[in-house]
Amino acid sequence: MSSFPTDAQVVVIGGGVLGCSVAYHLAKKGVKDVVLVERAGLTQGATWHAAGLVGQLRSSRNMTRMLQLSVALHDTLEEETGQAIDWKKVGSLRLSGSEERKLENRRAATMAKSFGLEMHIIGPQEAQDMFPLMSTEGLLEAIYLPSDGHVDPSSLTQALAKGARDRGARIVQGVKVTGFTVDRRRVTAVETDKGTIRTETVVNAAGFWGREVGRMAGVRIPVVALEHQFLVTEPIPGVPAEMPIIRDPDLLIYFKSEGGGLAIGGWEPDTVAWAREGIPEDFCQDLLPDNFERFEQLALNAGIRVPAVNEAGVRRMINGPIPWSADSDFVMGKVPELDNYYAATGFTFGIAAGGGAGHMIAEWIVDGAPSLDLWGCDVRRFNVHQNTKHFLYRRTVELYGKYYTIHWPNEEHHTARGIRRSPLYHTLKDKGAVYGAKGGWERANWFAPDGAEAEDAPTFMRPGWFEKVGEECRAVRQRVALIDMTSFSKIEVRGPGALAALQRLSIVDLDKPVGAVVYTQLCNQRGGIEADLTICRLAEDRFYIVTGSAFGVHDLDWIERHLPADGSAFAFDVTSAYAVINLCGPLARKVLEKVAEEDVSNAAFPFARCRNITVGAAPVLAVRISYVGELGWELHVPTEYAGHLYEVLWEAGREFGVADVGYRAIDSLRLEKGYLAWSTDISPDYSPFEAGLGGRVNFAKGDFIGRDALIEARDKGVEQKLCMLTIDGEAWVRGGEAILRHGHVLGVTTSGGYAYGVGKPVVYGYLPVAEAGHADYQIEAFSETFPATRLDGPLHDPAMERMKG
Repeated sequence: MSSFPTDAQVVVIGGGVLGCSVAYHLAKKGVKDVVLVERAGLTQGATWHAAGLVGQLRSSRNMTRMLQLSVALHDTLEEETGQAIDWKKVGSLRLSGSEERKLENRRAATMAKSFGLEMHIIGPQEAQDMFPLMSTEGLLEAIYLPSDGHVDPSSLTQALAKGARDRGARIVQGVKVTGFTVDRRRVTAVETDKGTIRTETVVNAAGFWGREVGRMAGVRIPVVALEHQFLVTEPIPGVPAEMPIIRDPDLLIYFKSEGGGLAIGGWEPDTVAWAREGIPEDFCQDLLPDNFERFEQLALNAGIRVPAVNEAGVRRMINGPIPWSADSDFVMGKVPELDNYYAATGFTFGIAAGGGAGHMIAEWIVDGAPSLDLWGCDVRRFNVHQNTKHFLYRRTVELYGKYYTIHWPNEEHHTARGIRRSPLYHTLKDKGAVYGAKGGWERANWFAPDGAEAEDAPTFMRPGWFEKVGEECRAVRQRVALIDMTSFSKIEVRGPGALAALQRLSIVDLDKPVGAVVYTQLCNQRGGIEADLTICRLAEDRFYIVTGSAFGVHDLDWIERHLPADGSAFAFDVTSAYAVINLCGPLARKVLEKVAEEDVSNAAFPFARCRNITVGAAPVLAVRISYVGELGWELHVPTEYAGHLYEVLWEAGREFGVADVGYRAIDSLRLEKGYLAWSTDISPDYSPFEAGLGGRVNFAKGDFIGRDALIEARDKGVEQKLCMLTIDGEAWVRGGEAILRHGHVLGVTTSGGYAYGVGKPVVYGYLPVAEAGHADYQIEAFSETFPATRLDGPLHDPAMERMKG
């Protein structure tokens, strides 16, 4: 560099693999004025001491696709740039040392099949043939991914940097970011110790410095640094140069070949959170003191799987800080606080993800959105509490220690719990509520009967709560139930321009009378579903929006970004102002009419309406709508009245057999009613026409976001559609299973569970339109295939007579 840059279209902060990948992909997409600033030298954060493992299969299709993009980049980058990256596509083995792990790995194999990723289940001898030094003692089987491998992190980063420079990007090293100039909701300049860079867009790719860099701009980036150790042995006779990566999660360890020896690492349960009070100013290409005492548990396990390790010398130990997010997944995308600030940090396995993640961030900036829905990585999935030290330093250490433990269905974490609690928390806990956490909220998943242990027992098969949740479902279908839904995110939009603003967002016509309740989707320009919510019109200029517990930050951000600039409409979060009790079931009206001062008959209070009523002594906004497919009301009440409202309803419901019901039952009930869940069944990847919601789109109301794309979908038709299938047999499905016909994979399930009303499992999944009209299919779960039957409509109340009665 002959001079320090003073202007840039995009400033990328951080010279690790992620920052260089973002710069590379931005330049590749034609962004001419990209500047990457690095406080020290390239790779000198967490990248240089990374183990370099590249695995692809993750728990979601889009995360897997993103990692597949990394592998595709590794396949061509060396030839493109002339920079060696030491990419070894040697495959990987993931071992099963217990029956439970075998089930987990078989589920992974099924998911790989549904994602189109080559994977094979092999026996112990085949695994040992690939790595003869490995003991097969206690080994049941393994899964093999031939396209995995490992790469040299520093060389990869330098190649990405060269590719970025070759396309015009500028990389300046030894430049420390000291702050930002912010004008309203935009960063206008990046301040450094070498000068100021005016810019249109900022990308925080600062790794474990991400949280600190975010705070400079008033942005929440819930990422901290944890200690991660691995060692490299002296050469061991018999180590194959091209051996696959070996992961033995039951022993918490991984192996790869390195210099004729082995690199051995793992995920112990008692790692240390580093730099709690801030990263030292002079920390650069440094390591932390070795902790052989803590590593001993991994070393002993390594000797069990590879006995030769017990005789090998240690060439070196690496103990370096690595970034870890509040939920172990990446932190990506446009932050809700600012309009031109993007996150690309918190990458626990950044070497594996770097190429694909840089590709996605470049799309986010240039195209306005990534080509894959990445909700599981989106920075807007986090709430305020997840950026606090209280939460971060407890939860991240727990998650680190669970990285290789079995990931059970419906698994709950134990640290940093009880942060957001409904006013009914203790009342329901005393009645046997077994709590789970969602968006920081404690929510009753199910209710244990008297004398039973109020705790989930981990299993992949029939859960211990199966019969009890069935009883809760029957209470909703046959009698009456109370469900604490206080965790709903609630948003108000007010002002003279509120209707016009929401009309521009919604696919449904919202110009309804005061008191109307509308279920709608908000779409992006491509017609993908960005939000799925309920909107109540409380006044001519006031709308009350209800969405999922975990989606409040995301949905409020989407709405706020599309409000008029003239200030004629404004939105704000009112979640904490209201508790919500869902009164539902065929006898719900009999309960409510005993305690409400107003007429709640069907004539006076029809379906899809909301009214202010008085229940007992509580002022209530009663919303007549249901996510469980029964007659019922969502009763929104000022928080301080929640305990009173619950007691009044419970007492009134005694003679009708009222029951407490949790979220496990809700999920079963909504599945058999045909109701969809955003982020699984519907997302920005799918349009309303693909999801079977095309009949809700109102083109006559005028322009709205996504209208042109939806007109094209309506006129040309879609290539895939959401289907609902029941399964014959005891298949424990949860989403991610393969959908087959005559042995050919057609799609993947988006969600699934047991429908107690028909006594069968049910799944949703997208199928090619040409294959979506058959009656019979197969569902593969845990590598076992079950017959499945496609349905033409919901299993429960398809005419909605019960809900509207």
